[in-house]
This record gives sequence, C-alpha cells and structure tokens, in this order.
Amino acid sequence: MKKLPAWTHHFVLPLLITLFMSAIVSFIATIRAVGFDGLSEVWFSAWLWSWAVAYPALQIVMPIAQKLVTYIVEKPREH
Repeated sequence: MKKLPAWTHHFVLPLLITLFMSAIVSFIATIRAVGFDGLSEVWFSAWLWSWAVAYPALQIVMPIAQKLVTYIVEKPREH
C-alpha cells in the first residue's frame, strides 16, 4: 500500500483523532440522552455533526496547544 506524503501528516493526524474521539463522545452522549432504544438512528447523525465541528476546531486549536506544551513541558535531553 502506498503511503501518503509526509506533508499530509498535520491533516491526517487530526482527522483520525477527531474521528475516534467524536465517535466515542457522541456515542456516550447519545446513550445518555436516548438510551439504547433508537441508538442506531440517532448516534450516526450525532457523530457526523460532532466530527464536522471537531475536525476544523482541532486544526485551529492544535498549534495553540503545541505552543502551550512547549512552555509547560521540558524538552527531552539529547544523548
């Protein structure tokens, strides 16, 4: 299988993170809201909307979070 070019990393990583996280969070929220009855009809729509917000939000927030981490966490020592 051919891999994507290295420059796509900053698009693909947030894509996968938001796919998984929005699926998990919307699944739990949907169960809490409607229970297991009707879960299949409601969850997919809830997840799709969640992901549609999460992906662009993470594209904006990720550079800010990375910069904050550099202020909070020491750089690893070079051996």
